Amino acid sequence: MRHFTKESRIAAPPATVFQFHERPDALKLLTPPWEPVEVVEPPKSLQPGARAVLRMRLGPFRFDWVAEHVEYERDRLFVDRQVKGPFAYWRHRHCFEEDGGGATILRDEVEYRTHLGAVGAVLAGTFIQTRLQRVFDFRHEVTRLACERADHPRVDSVFS
Repeated sequence: MRHFTKESRIAAPPATVFQFHERPDALKLLTPPWEPVEVVEPPKSLQPGARAVLRMRLGPFRFDWVAEHVEYERDRLFVDRQVKGPFAYWRHRHCFEEDGGGATILRDEVEYRTHLGAVGAVLAGTFIQTRLQRVFDFRHEVTRLACERADHPRVDSVFS
């Protein structure tokens, strides 16, 4: 099993950061513009049972990625897992912790396993880790910009 973690401090309380992730357009806003991904069906909520469908492209291949929410604690965490997609296993835990000073420690923890076992891990390991780092750097920056501003501006044009 491979692991990836991204952690950032957001100068806003956990409830604010969590509410940003509950927005109906959050998944679209958090998808980097350079990623060949289309949000076909955003989740209706972050509650267990809600699903998101993404259409992705990897070279000449197109596929759908279906994620289902499996855990939810308001203002603290939510977890999704891959039901269908490019990985043999994928579980993504989104954590929102108060830092003691009114801000939030936002932490994304991803556990994944590639297809083809150890061979797949060797062949794709660095590529996947580099891509995850870039995607989650973007996501945390979008979240920071949206949540730290008092007027909570629309962030869909922040990186265009």
